[in-house]
Amino acid sequence: MDLHLQGKVVVVTGGGSGIGAAICEVLAEEGAKPVVLARRRPSEEWLSATGADFQQAELSNDEACRAAVGAIRERHGSIHGLVNNAGANDGVGIDKGPAAFRASLDQNLVHYYTMVHLLADDLRATQGAIVNISSKTALTGQGGTSAYIAAKSAQLGMTREWAVEFLPDKVRVNAIVVAEVMTPLYRRWLDTMSDPEAALKEITNRIPLGHRMTEAREIGDACAFLLSDRSNHTTGQWIFPDGGYTHLDRSIGAGSR
Repeated sequence: MDLHLQGKVVVVTGGGSGIGAAICEVLAEEGAKPVVLARRRPSEEWLSATGADFQQAELSNDEACRAAVGAIRERHGSIHGLVNNAGANDGVGIDKGPAAFRASLDQNLVHYYTMVHLLADDLRATQGAIVNISSKTALTGQGGTSAYIAAKSAQLGMTREWAVEFLPDKVRVNAIVVAEVMTPLYRRWLDTMSDPEAALKEITNRIPLGHRMTEAREIGDACAFLLSDRSNHTTGQWIFPDGGYTHLDRSIGAGSR
């Protein structure tokens, strides 16, 4: 299926590693021009292989975001898509206090709004699309991570609010709800366990479809589709490429091996 993304510029925050990198790789394969917006530059080898561009910015800094968008616009002109992806589960729970909570929202939520605010006119001009990367924890809870879950829940709410606001402009806004995806960050978390492989097996046993982790590439595939005109009548949706983890009874996985 041709997604008709050839030559289209898509800004991907946090696009140099993990899920963001997989999104950029799929977009590049489809002929799009991904632009990584992040604080750290990916390797030159990866940038060369994907043909991705890079723009440095501290996303929690509004003026840095504004300058970065200006630089991208100057280099590339029309911008077709935005993938709000950057963020990390930082474990800011009830015990950490309001200051830590606010700082976490700056790292995980506010820049989603900032980037849409800054790119709104660009996306209107191209009748482009926005994809917000969220997390199943917004719907399930997790414990010990109040700020991250507040951010992820807000991202889902804003997805539907922005879908309404952009209706007259034919800019579509959707979210991908990520569950268990093996990324370098996830691997580092597993490696803090006393028995990482046993912990991984316990997790995969609870994933109904295939008893395996979702691949980052599968998130990238879903994202590319949502950015493309092949999904032209899809907006305000939360998409769950998670092997049934969020919605199916987890006892299905635990009892079926």
